[in-house]
Amino acid sequence: MSETRTIKKYPNRRLYDTEESRYITLADIRRLVLEKVDLVVIDKKTGDDITRSILLQVISEQEQSGEPIMSRDFLSHVIRSYGGAMQGFVGSYLDQSIKMFMSQQQHVRDRVKSVVGLDPVGVVTDITQKNFQRWKSVQEEIIRTISPSGRGDDDSDERPSRPSGKRTKKRSGKKPTSKSAK
Repeated sequence: MSETRTIKKYPNRRLYDTEESRYITLADIRRLVLEKVDLVVIDKKTGDDITRSILLQVISEQEQSGEPIMSRDFLSHVIRSYGGAMQGFVGSYLDQSIKMFMSQQQHVRDRVKSVVGLDPVGVVTDITQKNFQRWKSVQEEIIRTISPSGRGDDDSDERPSRPSGKRTKKRSGKKPTSKSAK
């Protein structure tokens, strides 16, 4: 297993990856977490480990930018659990719950893969990508069809226009007396 990657946070609030010798963003931190890179974030000024704080910022950005995982009620319950006698228990319970969920999810994936021979997540990802590409091509075709440059401007000239005087066409040749007799 590789060593823990050190990220330094400078007073100007910039994050510096000591392994890559470059400044990084919270999106880069997220990418490292997804890649299962073990990392620690150190405040350059104080020397404190601020990894949890940075990871919470990553979570906060994710919660704001897409479909949130944590509901408002869930977050309220978490806030209420701080400072109480059950604070340590709640943290441990949530940690164990997410670990169990991930383990069960992996177990189901492994079982399906052993039966079917394919990774279900990989299959769903492939199907999703193909559907996205199909939808994109259909959407582009629709846009080409309805756009003036795709249809041509003279299409509207080919259609016969309706006469504006419908009444004169209807009543020509009929006497008003036959209508009043009914």
